[in-house]
Amino acid sequence: MDVFDILDRLVAFASVAGKPNGDIAGWIGAYLAEQGAKVTLLPGPEGDRSNLFATIGPADVSGYILSGHMDVVPAGEPQWSSSPFALRREGERLYGRGTSDMKGFLSAALAAVPHLAGLQLATPIHLAFSYDEEIGCRGVPHLIARLPELCAKPLGVIVGEPSGLRAVRGHKGKAAARVTIRGRSGHSSRPDLGLNAIHAMADVLSAVVSEAQRLTRGPVDTTFEPPFSSLQAGVIAGGQSVNIIPDSCTLDLEARAIPGVDPASLLAPVKATAEVCAAEGFLVEWTPVSAYPALSLPQEAALAGLLHELTGEAPLAAVSYGTEAGLYQAAGFDAIICGPGDIGRAHKPDEYILASELTACQRMIAALGVRCAA
Repeated sequence: MDVFDILDRLVAFASVAGKPNGDIAGWIGAYLAEQGAKVTLLPGPEGDRSNLFATIGPADVSGYILSGHMDVVPAGEPQWSSSPFALRREGERLYGRGTSDMKGFLSAALAAVPHLAGLQLATPIHLAFSYDEEIGCRGVPHLIARLPELCAKPLGVIVGEPSGLRAVRGHKGKAAARVTIRGRSGHSSRPDLGLNAIHAMADVLSAVVSEAQRLTRGPVDTTFEPPFSSLQAGVIAGGQSVNIIPDSCTLDLEARAIPGVDPASLLAPVKATAEVCAAEGFLVEWTPVSAYPALSLPQEAALAGLLHELTGEAPLAAVSYGTEAGLYQAAGFDAIICGPGDIGRAHKPDEYILASELTACQRMIAALGVRCAA
């Protein structure tokens, strides 16, 4: 199978984050086993989802991990020109959900495996494919925890998120949470007999806005756009009718932090404001939704130099989006981003990747294999 055949098969799996993924993980595992790779499926605590880890070469020697996620975001937008889960090719463009983010990278890595297997690698190359990245990098921590029993400490981790095949050394960290305030309903003509949850949430929302404005003043890291940490309210919902005192209101918020700043700490002032409502008779629930740390690989790191050689371009300092790379680095492994496609095409109708981007990525991985065979 070539890289296009593999992408066709992977896109056909509607592996939406938060859903069972036994079909796609099973197919990838079987394919890799046929190529002689040592494959381990790693079920997560949910019971219906698994990470996958595979090794080409000796597992007891330090090598490199090619990291990607098998899940995709939903594809319910009506603007799709064709089925999002059926690969469609028009010239250089291959359309389908996940083509750029990030089944294109998975396909290039899988297509390179027969070549890698034939090299008799002295330095191993591992494939680490996770689940539920798109809803907060929920699967990969379980995979990372198992790495000591699966392989020697890796020399580096290449996370294949779409970057135009330009290596990237940094990204911001993120923390997201949902706050729910429950009050007491009643007729709107008697507000004195109820507890208006939306009114209570107004103070929380005001805290979000105030903290967001404060963060624009620093600290600052000019490698990022914007150069400061950020905080925003993304979703708010509550109430049934204008003449009913709303007894419930929810707010989803997120913080994105520059390296050196704990993203969860940026949510703390908002959480403190929400807890004040509890003293006023409201029931307050604070639910963490997702979190991952920032990535900051030094320019002089050996992994950055390796990707410079493999791609022919110096790595970029940073991107605005987040990846699993920060979690690998937090676990003690050098990590860098480099994958085919464009993040600007992801998470929207008619997502696509270029055929030339796939083959270029496959060549990069093959070049890594030649180095690992030396």
